[in-house]
Amino acid sequence: MSAAPRIPVMVAVLLSSTVASAKPPAPAVARKDDVVDHLHGVDVADPYRWLEDADADEVKQWTDAQNADTRRVLDRVPGRARLEKRFWQLYEIGSIGVPVSRPYIKMGTLKGSPSPPAMVRGEQSSPAPHASGGRRYFYTRRDGKQNQPVLHVRDGAGGDDRALVDVNQERADGTRALDWWFPSDDGALMAYGVSDDGSEESVLRVRDVATGKDRADEIPRARSCSLAWTPDGRGFYYTRYPAPGEVPAAEEKYHRAVFHHRLGDDPAKDRKLFGDGRDMTDWPGVELSPDGRWLAITVSQGWSKSEVYVVDVRAGGAPVAVAAGEQAKFNVVEMLDDRLYLFTTSGASRGRLYAVDPARPERARWKELIKESGEVLQNVVYFRGGLAAASLQDAALRLRLYSADGVPRGDIPLPGLGALTGLTGARDVAEVFYGFTSFFVPTEILRVDVATAAPAVVPWRKLQAPIDGASFEVERVMVTSRDGTRLPLFLAHRKGVKRDGGQAALLTGYGGFDHSMLPGWTPSAIPFLEAGGTYALAVLRGGGEYGEEWHRAGMLGHKQNVFDDFVAAAEWLIANRVTSAARLAISGRSNGGLLVGAALTQRPELFRAVVCGVPLLDMLRYHHFRIAALWIPEYGSPEDPEAFRWLAAYSPYHHVRDGVAYPAVLLHTAASDTRVDAMHARKMTARLQAAHRKGRPVLLRLESHAGHGAGKPLGKVIAQIVDEWSFVFSELKLKPR
Repeated sequence: MSAAPRIPVMVAVLLSSTVASAKPPAPAVARKDDVVDHLHGVDVADPYRWLEDADADEVKQWTDAQNADTRRVLDRVPGRARLEKRFWQLYEIGSIGVPVSRPYIKMGTLKGSPSPPAMVRGEQSSPAPHASGGRRYFYTRRDGKQNQPVLHVRDGAGGDDRALVDVNQERADGTRALDWWFPSDDGALMAYGVSDDGSEESVLRVRDVATGKDRADEIPRARSCSLAWTPDGRGFYYTRYPAPGEVPAAEEKYHRAVFHHRLGDDPAKDRKLFGDGRDMTDWPGVELSPDGRWLAITVSQGWSKSEVYVVDVRAGGAPVAVAAGEQAKFNVVEMLDDRLYLFTTSGASRGRLYAVDPARPERARWKELIKESGEVLQNVVYFRGGLAAASLQDAALRLRLYSADGVPRGDIPLPGLGALTGLTGARDVAEVFYGFTSFFVPTEILRVDVATAAPAVVPWRKLQAPIDGASFEVERVMVTSRDGTRLPLFLAHRKGVKRDGGQAALLTGYGGFDHSMLPGWTPSAIPFLEAGGTYALAVLRGGGEYGEEWHRAGMLGHKQNVFDDFVAAAEWLIANRVTSAARLAISGRSNGGLLVGAALTQRPELFRAVVCGVPLLDMLRYHHFRIAALWIPEYGSPEDPEAFRWLAAYSPYHHVRDGVAYPAVLLHTAASDTRVDAMHARKMTARLQAAHRKGRPVLLRLESHAGHGAGKPLGKVIAQIVDEWSFVFSELKLKPR
């Protein structure tokens, strides 16, 4: 019997650092075990399997040694203090979210109006809304050195802002985060989620907006909660995860289900409406009609497929399928009393919008409102009497208005190439808010009065950055990938920058999960641009910039297209003398970390430095950790023979080769990351360090009390980007200004 094919066995050697002028002590050699898995007829060596166990003393000691070595290297980089000062200047301008509005509640109760149930613990409830009055606006804002954004409320268009939820007051080190929030229909109550240490494991709370005090209601296991208040404010429909013991322990991070909670009740007794008998990776979300009758449930099944159901909650009926069983996306844009606005890619890769009668949801009765066009329909919101829709053409934004029946009403002008930070509307008022940003312009929130034939765009709040935006420019070029596919590449740089191949550049991208990468405010890149570098953002297959076909062209068995696109962008930068391989760095995080991991193993000669953040790198075992089973529709399962072949063909950890001159690499990850396990970065660090005894530095930065990135305290954000850019500046021989 012949021997099975084998992914190369790995060996461990020492690393010598070249970042600082004096070589620091090399990190401890990672122990190599003779671990071999036999998968689908292939022997797969995994000598660093032991580094998967974060709780093992040996792993902790090895990690501490790696972190210490990283500190010895990065703390000695010239100009580091200047970078840190500049980053603080750029991040102290703060951040701002797009407002969500509700009717403004005045003191006093309108005769005959329903009052919310009495508060517990002797607290008083807020009054019900009057029939008249202004608006109450909710939005998040971070000012100065605040670690976390604060949820603010403004009573009336010209009212003063006040802090409603400030998690900075709850943990001095900033490691408590506000994850999400949902105001009740009358603006009297706010449901919100908080989590610690970047875990995103939210606890649901309910706060009275008038008093600023929390009710006794508290619901754990509400990660990434979707929530819809009942019209009377007495309860809500929401999603949460199983309690310990309800399902096998390994499945507690799945089985997301829909429940109904009545304020004051024991959450453990909340009625489950949807979830039993479903696949454990289904991801439901909820919308409720204004009259409280129709509950719409959108069930995501990966990033290319979803289903929609409606429940007549007054009749107590079972969920009725609006769209199910089709390999397409269906998402509820808005649920009204007699109409469901439904976005879909069914028969329309670039998206279209339908109106559906929830009482008669048969496909033959759907009414098409926005047809598929040459643009990609990205986002649609409803406002009283109409729709606002954001679309993309060659990764350039457009924002359009339609009547409630889909009749075009014209465009809302945008300042130029950039990105939306959000788009909101409300059922009961003819106004829209959106946030706009670009490479050199931080977020500006604009309000659009859409009640008139010629909508007026008025600034609502704007951030100011300490940069000379006029000295920079953004250009968009088209790059040809290996198979002839054309893709946009955004270049940000100083005006008049030389193109002689001698300048530094950093290339980044993502290429996955239908996520669109657009040229938005990137303060971390500003010092690099000020020092003469070029920041390049590649639009790759796997994203959503050109619709679902573009997404599918970069997922599952087509994932190599993403890496080919990224390499083509790098080759374009070099061929057009924007930079050279000796002065080109690449950076990516999460799925983008997988991207740069594949690029460095497939084409190491193209790059001088690699920053690989919270990455997926062992693609043959990724599905065993954290919530990664959710990503099987995007990547495929190693348990499947065909998918195994795709994954084994590019899995970065398994394609590190001994003796190759790899670029300098900084891998950063976090202990509390509940999305991507830190084992990926640990194992890749050990493997790269073993590959070439006299290679460039391979550094690991593993942070405690931090997660995948969401909710990260500002102080930790600054510390991380100082390390990342110190590494890049040093390797590209660039000096901060």
